[in-house]
Amino acid sequence: MSSAVCQMKNGGGMVSVLIKATEAQAVAVLESFKLFALAESLGGIESLVGHPWTMSHGSVPEERRKALGITPNLLRLSVGIEDAEDLIDDLDQALAVL
Repeated sequence: MSSAVCQMKNGGGMVSVLIKATEAQAVAVLESFKLFALAESLGGIESLVGHPWTMSHGSVPEERRKALGITPNLLRLSVGIEDAEDLIDDLDQALAVL
């Protein structure tokens, strides 16, 4: 059983994803999104993507970020109200840069 299932009754719209990529590749993925907007604040009704390493936690010392599990290849997604298939397609095309 996944930790998410153990922690909550229903799923939420916030997802953290570790991709097999360098920091430069992660940034390239971020720049490739078409529907997910790049944003530091993840809480609107639109789908958003963030890069905690350089955005929300960029001022935290590197060793502390790593200790917290915030790595250069971590992306955070806030899934909004857009059509699910459109969002899946956007994820597919953005990750295709890897």
